[in-house]
Formats: sequence, C-alpha cells, structure tokens
Amino acid sequence: MTRTLSTPAPRAILFDLDGTLADTAPDLAAAVNRLRADRGLEPTPYALLRPTASAGARGMIGAAFGLAPGDAGYEALRVKWFDYYQADMASHSTLFGGVPELLDGIVQAGMAWGIVTNKPARFTDPLIPLIGLQHAGCIISGDTTAHAKPHPLPLLEGARRLGIAPEQCWYVGDDLRDIEAGRAAGMLTVACGWGYCGAVEPAQWGADYLLDTPQDLLELLRATIAPGVLVA
Repeated sequence: MTRTLSTPAPRAILFDLDGTLADTAPDLAAAVNRLRADRGLEPTPYALLRPTASAGARGMIGAAFGLAPGDAGYEALRVKWFDYYQADMASHSTLFGGVPELLDGIVQAGMAWGIVTNKPARFTDPLIPLIGLQHAGCIISGDTTAHAKPHPLPLLEGARRLGIAPEQCWYVGDDLRDIEAGRAAGMLTVACGWGYCGAVEPAQWGADYLLDTPQDLLELLRATIAPGVLVA
C-alpha cells in the first residue's frame, strides 16, 4: 500500500551500531565459542548466536551457556569474553550492504549522523575506525552517560553533541530497547529489519517505521525532503 509522506525531514539521524550499521555478530560469536573451546565444548551454532548479538554478553553467554547475569560462573565468562572479543573484534565485522551509500546520502542531503550504542567504549573506540565509521558526527557508547539504552539519556547526549534538538533527530536501531529509547527521547524511530532484532518481532516494537534495507531508509529520507512523494 502506498501513502503520501507527511513526516518532516530530520536534521540528523542517530544509529545503533551492532546489527544496524555493522554486522559484528561473526566476531562476537567467535569470542563466545572460544570460551566453549576452552571448556572442551562444541561451538554453539552461529544461527543461534546471531539473533542475540545486540544483547552483548548477556545475549551471547545466555545462548552459549544458558547463564544469565547473577548466575554462578556468569561474571567470569563475561570478563573472559570481553578479553577475547577485544583481542579480535574486526576480523569478520563489516558494514551492512547499503550502509555506505546510506551514510553518503545523508551527508549529501545536508543532514548530520551519529552513533549511539550500548557497546562499551573499550570496544567502540577501536572498532569504529576499523570498519570505516570514523566520520560520525558523534559517538556515544554504553558507558558515555550515566545510563544506557533503553534510557533516553544516551540519545539526548548524542543530539546535544550534534547541536540539534532531539525532536529533529531520528533514531534507527535493531532492538526493542532502541525504539523504547528513541520514543523516550522524543525522536522519530526506525526499526531496521535487516538487523539482529532479538526475540520480539520488530512489528511489535511500536516504531514509527519498520524498514527492510538501508536503501529503504535512504528512500524514506529523500521522500521527506520532497513532500508529497508516494512511499510504500
């Protein structure tokens, strides 16, 4: 079904990192399977690990070992997983197809863009240049502010650093907490169906838009610049 777009054009787009801009799951999964190898266990199938990637250690260790924060042994696994991941975080991580073109299109349209992730800065800071995202207008990590997503504070800090009002920003993410944070920050929210998405179906997140590809987002942004364009 098509409809006439009436959404005002944003001045900035803020993105989640893992599962939104970058496919980092292969290296995250490799680190947790090193933990299993240390214990003489077979690797956890990648198909089981990938959907948990946006949840970080909680998701990966939960899928690989059936442990949750507070369980005996969880913290030791988390610390070692962090070490393994930091030692080899970009061997197989890449930007999703269409992301470079999306970011170029945002810049060409005169909009700013930035990154707001729950990934700790010890990983975000070295990873960003390795995967070609060093031109972000702001980079907010999970420990940059006093709260992580789904709290709105990291998104509000991103908008502040860009010098743009939150209501003139869109937030794009592949997890329910991304949409919750974006709504709480007063931003229009976009759920990216190309990401990891977790256990809850993206259609249930309450995002303003649910899109299948980065190209869909670029076309949506172009439509906001040209009001009256028909969009699917």
